[in-house]
Amino acid sequence: MMSVSPQPIVNLVPETAPFSDEQRAWLNGFFAGLVSLDGAGVTALSPEQNAALMPQTPGDGDDGEAPWHDQTLPMAERMTLAEGRPLRRRMMAAMAQQDCGQCGYNCNDYADKIFDKSEERLNLCVPGGKETARMLKQLYEEIGNAPAAAKVPATAAAPAPAKPAGEAGRSRDNPAIATFVGRYRLNKSGSEKETFHLDFDLSAANLDYVVGDAFGLFPTNAPELVEAIIEALGVQPDLLVAGRPLRSILIEDVSLSPAPDSLFQLFSYITGGERRQKAKALASGDDPDGDAVTLDVLATLEKFAGVRPDPEAFIEALEPLQPRLYSISSSPKVESGRLSLTVDTVRYRIGQRLRKGVASNFLAERVKPGDPVKVYVQKAHAFGLPSDPSVPVIMVGPGTGVAPFRAFLHERMATRATGPNWLFFGHQRREHDFFYEDELTAMKASGVLTRLSLAWSRDGDHKFYVQDRMREVGRDLWSWLADGAHFYVCGDAKRMAKDVERALVDIVAQYGARTTDEAVAFLAELKKNGRYQQDVY
Repeated sequence: MMSVSPQPIVNLVPETAPFSDEQRAWLNGFFAGLVSLDGAGVTALSPEQNAALMPQTPGDGDDGEAPWHDQTLPMAERMTLAEGRPLRRRMMAAMAQQDCGQCGYNCNDYADKIFDKSEERLNLCVPGGKETARMLKQLYEEIGNAPAAAKVPATAAAPAPAKPAGEAGRSRDNPAIATFVGRYRLNKSGSEKETFHLDFDLSAANLDYVVGDAFGLFPTNAPELVEAIIEALGVQPDLLVAGRPLRSILIEDVSLSPAPDSLFQLFSYITGGERRQKAKALASGDDPDGDAVTLDVLATLEKFAGVRPDPEAFIEALEPLQPRLYSISSSPKVESGRLSLTVDTVRYRIGQRLRKGVASNFLAERVKPGDPVKVYVQKAHAFGLPSDPSVPVIMVGPGTGVAPFRAFLHERMATRATGPNWLFFGHQRREHDFFYEDELTAMKASGVLTRLSLAWSRDGDHKFYVQDRMREVGRDLWSWLADGAHFYVCGDAKRMAKDVERALVDIVAQYGARTTDEAVAFLAELKKNGRYQQDVY
C-alpha cells in the first residue's frame, strides 16, 4: 500500500474539550465545512491514491500488493502493472478482477488453482470472457518454465469449503435442483427497462444461505436462436451428435455467445482464400473487419455463409454453457426455504437482429412456474452484515444493486437489529423505476429504514446519481462513518462504484478535516477492517 505522509488537520475544537477523538474529528470536519476550509468539488485522485484503495492479497516472491485488482482497468494496463511478478500473480491479473465467484473461486484462488494444475479449465471467468481465456492460455504455456520457488503449495491454494465437498448445491460443479415459483415486473409501464423480481423454492434442494451470498443458476439457450443456428448449419434438429439430438445439445450444453476462438479456428481449416485468412486472424484475437465484438455463434455462421462444418466438429468447437450468478435479494429469516432475485433483462440490437442475454431472458421469458432449475449457492467473499446488530449500516445500491440491500433490510427487520440503516437508491425515473417502493416506504415508516436517499437520473434537466445525493448529505454521511457505520456498495463496477468511492473520498476530506491523501488512507483502512464492502460487477 502507498505510504501516506500525514498532513496536519486543522483543529477548531480544543484538545481540552470534553469529546472523544472521533467526536472531535467529526466536529472539526463540521466546522471546517461551515467555514469552507476544504473545497466541496470533485477531487481527481492520482494513480498512487487509486492504488492505495486497491486490496492486497498474499504473494509468493512479491510484496503482496495487487494494484491491478480493479475491474475498471483494461487488460493491457493490468498486465503492465503485473510485469515482473511471479507467474501465478500475472495469471491473477488476467482475471476480470470482480471476485464474483462464477468460476467457483475468487480471482486470486482461481489463478493459484490453474498454476498448481489442480484446475485445468481456463475459460471459467465469465466476466473476463475470451480476453481472459486468451491471456491465461498464453501464460499457461510458461508454467513449465516457472521457477520452483514460485509454485503454490496445494494446501495454500484455496480456503477449506464451508460445507462438505461434493454436497449438492454448494458449487457450480455439483448443482442442486430448485423449483421456480414465479416472477413479477418491478418497473411500471413506460420504463425503458424490464426488471423482474423472481422467487425460487429451495425446500427440495435442502439448500440454505445467508444474506450477502449469491445464487448461481444454469440457464438454457433460446429455442429460436438454436433453430436459426441449425438452419445455418443445413442439418436436421434431431441429428444425433454423440448419441444426443443436436437441438438438445445446443439448447442445454453449449454457449452460443460470444463465438470462441476455437470456432474461428475450425472455419480456418474448412475454408480457403481470404475467408481462411480472416478466420485465422479472428482465432488469434485480431479483428480484420472490425466486427469481432459482435460475433456470436450465429453471426459467425452468417459471416462464413455457405461453409458448413461437420456438426460434431462444430459442437466440439463450442464452449460449455456457463452458470450465471446473481445477488440474493431475500433473507432466509423472513421465509425459510425460499429465495428471491432481482434481475435486469438484457436486450439490444446489432444490425437487424435483437440479441438477448442468455440467463436474464431465460428468467424473464422461458422458465415457467413449477419448472426445475439447476442451481447452487455461492458463499459471499467478504460481503455481509456486521456481526454486531447495533452497528449502523450505509448501503448504496442503484438499479438492481438494491438486491442484497433488500436482503440486508429484511434480515435486520427479522432479527430486530438496533443499528440504524441508510439506503441510497437510484434509477432513471421515479414514476417508473422505483423498485420495491411499497416495501421501502413501509420500512421507512416503521423505522427499520432510518434514512432513504433517492436519485433519479432522467427526471430533471440534468442527470443526477446516487453519488450526487451522497455529496448533498455529506456531513451526515461522515457523522455515520465517525460513529462506526459499515459502508456497502452494489452494482456497476466500471462507473457507479468508482464514482461512489470518489465521492466518499471528497466527503471524508471535507467533513473529516483531512487532506485527500488522508481521506484515501481512511477509506483504505475501512476496507482493510471490513467496514467498506463491495458487491460489484
